[in-house]
Amino acid sequence: MSDERDWAEQRREAAAVHADMLEQRQRAEHERAARLLRDFAAVARDRLPAEPLRVRGYGGRGEARSGLAGWYLRTDRSAGLSSDGDFYVLTAPLGLRERLRGVDLQPTPPPMVLGAGGRDGESIDLPDALERLLPGWRTLG
Repeated sequence: MSDERDWAEQRREAAAVHADMLEQRQRAEHERAARLLRDFAAVARDRLPAEPLRVRGYGGRGEARSGLAGWYLRTDRSAGLSSDGDFYVLTAPLGLRERLRGVDLQPTPPPMVLGAGGRDGESIDLPDALERLLPGWRTLG
């Protein structure tokens, strides 16, 4: 019985260490992506007109204002970058109230791959998405 408890405790400890390592990797990825987005926004503000970012309802049901201006990072307009350099997911559940009054979005930690794991198969590396928006932007700054 004691051996089983020891084994179970070791497994719990190993799982906790693994979860901590995964969290550290994700945090480092978000920080790298955030730096990249801030650098891009600093260059793009002077060279690429920002547009109002709109939020689409889940399943394509309606749209709403977000009060933000910036650039769409994906062709399906589901992710955006504000002119301040913050990353936003631009899909949300929208009711009549949100469609009329708009949506108050909060920035989210950016990924290095946009759309990773999605069903549509349309994922794009963040550096490629930025290059598509403003070719050669790294040399313009």
